[in-house]
Amino acid sequence: MSVFLRAMLRFQRPAAWGRPLHRLWCCTGQGDSKRWVASKSPTSQKKPPGTEMEKFHTIYRFRAIRRFGFLSRLKLAQTVVTVAALPPGLFWYSQGLVTLNSLYIMCGISCFTLAMLCWMSYFFRRLVGFMYVNESGTMLRVSHLSFWGQRQDTYCAVSDIIPLSESKEHAQDLLVRIQQYSGKQTFYVTLRYGRILDRERFSQVFGTLTTLK
Repeated sequence: MSVFLRAMLRFQRPAAWGRPLHRLWCCTGQGDSKRWVASKSPTSQKKPPGTEMEKFHTIYRFRAIRRFGFLSRLKLAQTVVTVAALPPGLFWYSQGLVTLNSLYIMCGISCFTLAMLCWMSYFFRRLVGFMYVNESGTMLRVSHLSFWGQRQDTYCAVSDIIPLSESKEHAQDLLVRIQQYSGKQTFYVTLRYGRILDRERFSQVFGTLTTLK
């Protein structure tokens, strides 16, 4: 996954490369989340009881998530086209228009495309684009990709989040796992290329940056 992420980010502006952890940008850009992936409303779990009226503050942003959303939809379309070519291929083979080796090649390409779709979907659905925390600091909202390449929001109790300072994760790594004590879901963030927008709230959830170093 790390190799694939590096390949996707190779065209980012040079200033983003090798940025030290202690110089991660902190800003208030709240509006960027509205432009993420698509203009459609995100698929989201219902807000947990007690947080319906609370405002959520952005604490983390990964701007390149839009590229991954586009690639996810493109890969899905490619898979559909590749698999749809199998029935005509079988018909052409039965009519003697293609050889058996050509039919094997078509089947191999289709199987490879399906395997790549499964692998990429597993990765994309766990890659975090935005993270938000409610005003009381008890609920974390994680914005990631769905299977269809659209935005999806998942709510997690902050008390269920394993602080990075208590896990085996290193903030300097390209991908850092966000885990829960309950083991429900695991997400991936990249602190090297993402932006921490609210350092104080981020530290309340995942531990202080000095501890993470």
